[in-house]
Amino acid sequence: MSDEQVIRLLEEIRDLQKEQLANYKHAIENQHQAIEVQKQAVERQKSAVRTVRLALLAIVLVLFGLIFLAQPFTCAVTRFLRH
Repeated sequence: MSDEQVIRLLEEIRDLQKEQLANYKHAIENQHQAIEVQKQAVERQKSAVRTVRLALLAIVLVLFGLIFLAQPFTCAVTRFLRH
């Protein structure tokens, strides 16, 4: 193999390594973006869970309130039906 062929081969190897490094950097950037998107999704899910918990708590409180308020009415109806 001549010196010129060795030089061309080494240059080609160098160029391929530069291309590989650029692709690697691009892949790392994409991974960072994906991680950020996942973090945002987790925060949205946490927020949604908090909202659902508050809604469920409100529903439970309303139901207990209705049950508590309905007790005198049910007692009165029961007494009325017995007589």
